[in-house]
Amino acid sequence: MAQKLPDIHKKALAPIDMVRYSGASGDFNEIHTVPKVARSKGFKEPIAHGMLLMGWAADALDEWFPGRKLSKFTVRFVGMAHAGEAFIIEGMLTTDNAGELQIKDASGTGKLVGSFELA
Repeated sequence: MAQKLPDIHKKALAPIDMVRYSGASGDFNEIHTVPKVARSKGFKEPIAHGMLLMGWAADALDEWFPGRKLSKFTVRFVGMAHAGEAFIIEGMLTTDNAGELQIKDASGTGKLVGSFELA
């Protein structure tokens, strides 16, 4: 019964998007916004908030299943996202009410994998 859901393409993440998300979320950890701090913590550049990607995943579910409620939604972060990267959200309905999704960058590197159940 597997059914592929339409891909959702996200524009390239800009540094200002990460600053704005810091303000919206209250997570001002500078590894997300300040290159020097990110490098001092072992990252090559600032990394996007994982919860920003999780929010995109939730938005994708809303786009794929308008008006439906979730009974379960789990994600695992499998790679770091950076400014300048564009993303693709892919989904698969595996039963009538459940499925899987993933977020990858344009080169196919995974950033987030998840599963969901619709109420």
